[in-house]
Amino acid sequence: MRVPERVWRLGGLPVAATVLTGTVAVYTLLVVFGNVTDFGTNREFVRHVLAMDTTFGDEDLMWRAVTVRSLQDLAYVLIIAWEAATAAVLTLATLRWLTSLRSSRRRGTGYERARRTASLGLVMFLLLFGLGFIAIGGEWFAMWQSSRWNGLGAAERDVVLGGLALVVVHLPFPD
Repeated sequence: MRVPERVWRLGGLPVAATVLTGTVAVYTLLVVFGNVTDFGTNREFVRHVLAMDTTFGDEDLMWRAVTVRSLQDLAYVLIIAWEAATAAVLTLATLRWLTSLRSSRRRGTGYERARRTASLGLVMFLLLFGLGFIAIGGEWFAMWQSSRWNGLGAAERDVVLGGLALVVVHLPFPD
């Protein structure tokens, strides 16, 4: 029994890249939605991390704390803006993947365009969670010391998801 080519394509790398990009896009859209609709709770998270008020209180580190509320709120709004831009790029990338999957004539060009857009969005995602939350929040503001306001576990999961998606997006696709 011969398996139709259409079925083989469903298990192919372009479909996996589409699904992973779309998954990260939906996740990021939900993060933005949560931060906007539950602004106060998530703002408190950012305020506590930046203030370092639940860390060990080591005076050698506390000079790093940002305790000015307006600066904390600005940081939070900038995080949401970055998340929204990332979600928009990843949504566009997902649409480009879907378009290239349907188009049999321009598959190579369509895949490259989708790949570039997905790469941009995924790198933005990795910068947010890797640089922003793990490096800056986790290390610079010692978030790892807080038992209550510690987002490192979630950020690590996000970096794994974004990194995996970026690897799959860059695997060579068969012609």
